[in-house]
Amino acid sequence: MASISRRRAAGLSAGALLSLGLWPGRLRAADNGKGGEFTFIVVNDLHYLDKKCEPWFAAMVRQMKATEPRPEFALVVGDLCEHGTPGQLGPVRDVLNSIGISYNTVIGNHDWTAPGDRKAYDKFFPDSTNYNLSHRGWQFIGLDSSDGPKASGVSVQAHTLRWLDDALPRIKKDLPTVVFTHFPFGVLTPYRVVNADAVLERFKELNLVAMFNGHFHGFTERPHGGTMITTNRCCAFSRANHDRTKEKGYFLCRAKDGKIARQFVEVKLA
Repeated sequence: MASISRRRAAGLSAGALLSLGLWPGRLRAADNGKGGEFTFIVVNDLHYLDKKCEPWFAAMVRQMKATEPRPEFALVVGDLCEHGTPGQLGPVRDVLNSIGISYNTVIGNHDWTAPGDRKAYDKFFPDSTNYNLSHRGWQFIGLDSSDGPKASGVSVQAHTLRWLDDALPRIKKDLPTVVFTHFPFGVLTPYRVVNADAVLERFKELNLVAMFNGHFHGFTERPHGGTMITTNRCCAFSRANHDRTKEKGYFLCRAKDGKIARQFVEVKLA
């Protein structure tokens, strides 16, 4: 498998490349797309419910603020709250503001108030639907993978696919790239997006290093062609993990030499 040519690899679909353990953008970037070195946080499925959650989030914030070296930003991978209401999204925004670093969110199914109603999320987290940003020679792409409050059998919707088709040709191919979105994309991961392969196909030419997903409250790791697709345990007081583990927390990530190293950090009330 390792002897397949880069020219031949470029003609294969994303699904075929994943099965071969190859990815054209990663192959092409080789040693060129390394980017800078820094740390950042990835946290998913906070499920803020009410004031009973506040001691939990206070502990989470204390731990994040005490981290050394200081993380430069946080990615918040959907399901910020339980019912998508202003009374929940406002307090969780205040929690995130109190960490003292910049953060970027994507919407989860629980962040919708009702089918067709995400006004509260858009009010408290404006311009947080589909977007890309750069940091120290890395690219980060936040995607809306939700279909209202729907929790399973979800497909990435047309507005996100249109955004990708417009944006990706203008995104630099060689720079190391990270995608974060709520629903899982890893093969054989519970709740995997129905059209995951069609979405991944669009990233074929990029130096896609990692993809962080939520929704499934459990650790999964799907390495494909140099791209690591992961889910993590939730970071919620009001919800349990789907994989029956007891630990709740977040990833502390280190970007270095074009790679991402992850460390799970357990949040403890005491």
